[in-house]
Amino acid sequence: MGRGRVQLQRIENKINRQVTFSKRRIGLLKKAHEISVLCEAEVGLIIFSPKGKLFEYATDASMERILERYERHSYAERQLIATDTEAQGSWTLEHAKLKARVEVLQKNQRHFMGEDLDTLSLKGLQNLEHQLDTALKHIRSRKNQIMSESISELQKKDKALQEQNNLLSKKLKEMEKENKEKEQAEQQNHDLSSTSAPLQQLLVNGHQATSSDGDIEESPLQNQNNTVMPSWMIRHINGNLTLKTSF
Repeated sequence: MGRGRVQLQRIENKINRQVTFSKRRIGLLKKAHEISVLCEAEVGLIIFSPKGKLFEYATDASMERILERYERHSYAERQLIATDTEAQGSWTLEHAKLKARVEVLQKNQRHFMGEDLDTLSLKGLQNLEHQLDTALKHIRSRKNQIMSESISELQKKDKALQEQNNLLSKKLKEMEKENKEKEQAEQQNHDLSSTSAPLQQLLVNGHQATSSDGDIEESPLQNQNNTVMPSWMIRHINGNLTLKTSF
């Protein structure tokens, strides 16, 4: 039959307690060695007997290094816990401050909207009125500034459009003047050409000569394949004929 479960309580018999301590100590040291070998763990085991005798086990017999590592780890954990506690307390305090500030801002907003005024005293109402007057002055000043800037911008645009309009009007007048001069030149050329044809025919007829046997001789003007004379030549010939006729 298997051994029954031992009740975990202090053994009253001193001899049995000493024997149990010796057996369990040996087993505990054995288990510490096994876990260090099997799992490559750093193990440090310290046991003090009821009489104050020290029993210890350390991996690779470096209890100091294990204790130093333990101290560093414990210190880091304590610092982390302390930091978390302080941070939590700081965030709690900050949350309370922000919550109170939000409530104050919401209350002021309701007052500015003309709500919940019953809780304000006469001095509070006067302060609220003063704040609203100051805000209205700033609003009107900013509105006037924006309107002035808009008017100035519109005036600049109007001036630019007027200059552009004047430039276009000037170009249009110049084009009309050029077209008018062109039309006058064309009209003069047309009138000159219309009057030069009969005059040329008359001059050609006037210069025809009759031979001794009654045949009509062609004039020098007709020997050039009836080429049309230029206007200056026609005027020159016309002037000479006029002079000869007068004599």
